[in-house]
Amino acid sequence: MGAQQSSFAAQIFRRMPVGRRPHTEEGLKRTIGLVQLVGFGVGATVGTGIFFVLTEAVPNAGPGVVVSFVIAAVTAGLTALCYAELAGSVPVSGSSYSYAYATLGEVVAMVVAACLLLEYGVSASAVAVGWSEYLNQLLDNLFGVQIPHDLSYAPEAGGVVNLPAMVLVVLCALLLIRGASESATVNTIMVGIKVAVLLLFIAIAATGWNSDNLADFAPFGVAGIQAASATIFFSYIGLDAVSTAGDEVKDPARTMPKAIIISLIIVSTLYVAVALTAVAAQPWQDFEGQQAGLAQILENVTGSTWPSTVLAAGAVISIFSITLVVMYGQTRILFTMGRDRMLPPIFARVNPRTLTPIPNTIIVATVVALIAGFIPLNWLLDTVSIGTLVAFMVVSLGVIILRRRAPDLERTFKVPLYPVLPLLSIAACIYVLTGLALVTWVVFLIWVAVALAFYFSYGFRRSTLRTGAGDEEATS
Repeated sequence: MGAQQSSFAAQIFRRMPVGRRPHTEEGLKRTIGLVQLVGFGVGATVGTGIFFVLTEAVPNAGPGVVVSFVIAAVTAGLTALCYAELAGSVPVSGSSYSYAYATLGEVVAMVVAACLLLEYGVSASAVAVGWSEYLNQLLDNLFGVQIPHDLSYAPEAGGVVNLPAMVLVVLCALLLIRGASESATVNTIMVGIKVAVLLLFIAIAATGWNSDNLADFAPFGVAGIQAASATIFFSYIGLDAVSTAGDEVKDPARTMPKAIIISLIIVSTLYVAVALTAVAAQPWQDFEGQQAGLAQILENVTGSTWPSTVLAAGAVISIFSITLVVMYGQTRILFTMGRDRMLPPIFARVNPRTLTPIPNTIIVATVVALIAGFIPLNWLLDTVSIGTLVAFMVVSLGVIILRRRAPDLERTFKVPLYPVLPLLSIAACIYVLTGLALVTWVVFLIWVAVALAFYFSYGFRRSTLRTGAGDEEATS
């Protein structure tokens, strides 16, 4: 009995060799460089928080939401350094899932995969929902018309279906099917427009600065700031997105750590600057329930619609890029799981002409579109945060384990002040997690239980490490 238990434990905690390489017949094409990869990081993060999460976070924290952004940035920054080290040590697609598989074992990797599927799938849907708000704002400013309420809001928001969100998901899927390089190039252009628009917002909102709006800085105290930081953390998902592209990046061991750190610096600076000027330009009480919030702030400050029209246009473009990158990350995580036979092989099937996983992309687009069309935004945000935070904790823990288990492994980047920073990263994630509502935890635990049930009924028996099908792919 004891031997059986030991054997079972050995099987569920079996680890993927760190130096594995993709199968040559199934491999994706390496076409993404540093600039495009930074575009992925910035594209997936800047916008998710700033363009519409202020409406959710400011009513909880008041002007103290600026501190919430700083807390989230510090937490993400600590983790980003850990991501940078693992991205250089385990330069394959799959992000935290691959890192957990190489350091903590197969069953833990499945739990992390559940977190990532929640993180990417739900966040893509949440972002697409926000897109329809800015699209309506833009149409109203330009032509004086809006998409009917029933067709632009989910049922719980008083509509029937969020049709613009579903259309956006389909457009992103078509671009992803076309090719990774084409998607990355389009995304880089959109990111440039997005950053320019946010700099415009900062410059104009600063002219409406009113110190009285900051007087009641933390109306709900530390608890409010903590709760807001948990919601805002959703906006740092882009750091993870960079590490999903390992199989398609040129010189991934060196390029990925650089891209993660550069992305973090750009994102954190823009977030704090936009949040500060926004709460200084508008009373915090006005944020609750506000549609297309940043555009509305500019309209109030200038008394004119042109700045808000520019902002709404920028938001429409930038949220397109976020949805694109997050869906890209989702498909590459599923691709890696399919290659490992933790999911059916259809997820790892690559089209020989486009060198993209087309069936995988169609499945992801269908699920994301359905969620975006029929589930409200506010419920989605916290479930994204909890998945992201758990994945971040595993990455930080993975750095510590890999340093002890493979001290001589070649690393293109090392976390400074080891082991203090990885431990601080874990502590910061736990701190933000404690701010999440009980119902969010219940939903999360149910989702993890479903993922584990699938693992023991499918992946446990079919994984490449058990069947040996992946021996030719792995080099230890």
